[in-house]
Amino acid sequence: MGLQSQQILIVEDELRIRNLLRLYLEREGFEVDEATTGEIGLEKALRYDYDLLILDVMLPSMDGFFVTSRIRQYKTTPILILTAKDSEEDVSQGFELGADDYVTKPFSPREVVHRIRSVVRRRQAGNHENLTFYRRLKLRDFILEDDHKLSSRGKEIHLTPKEYELLFYLATSPDKLFSRENILQNVWNYDYSVDYRTVDTHIKRVREKLDYISAGSSSMIKTIWGLGYKFEID
Repeated sequence: MGLQSQQILIVEDELRIRNLLRLYLEREGFEVDEATTGEIGLEKALRYDYDLLILDVMLPSMDGFFVTSRIRQYKTTPILILTAKDSEEDVSQGFELGADDYVTKPFSPREVVHRIRSVVRRRQAGNHENLTFYRRLKLRDFILEDDHKLSSRGKEIHLTPKEYELLFYLATSPDKLFSRENILQNVWNYDYSVDYRTVDTHIKRVREKLDYISAGSSSMIKTIWGLGYKFEID
């Protein structure tokens, strides 16, 4: 199977949703492949080099969270989870396993296409950046490496790609206040408002990992109620 640029794999067991997504994606110039079970989706995702995967969670044979975790063991293909599971715990789990975006049903097909374009564009820009320079950031007694590793005094933890981008974005402008809209535009490359839980969930996960490295370090990311977040280094 010869894949061309910007080919999307839809892993979804509902025919109506697959057809709707295919209609909008093909109209926007994407090529579309499909899988109806988690097992088939995982096999295809590991065999071929797609530009992005759209992945339901509640799938026959194996769920989307398991598929995401298996894919992340071998590949960095962008993953957009599209599911009816909308609790904070589900969203957090999806991102922690390595999803690049999380959209809940019911959904707007136009919004999904926009998010896909944002993820693919961001991925292509990131690949170009990685060929030109290596980013390493010192945060007080922390070191943030370009391989998504956060370390301090011999202790280290790995961030997901989006956690890394978020922390790098905040920390390179200490004491500057960022609204959720600003963070979505610059870290997620969204140019309109979406569910702010995307930002809040990632902030929560980054804080937990900062505290894992050094207790109390999560306080470096301040919540300014009603306005947004900022990174402070004492």
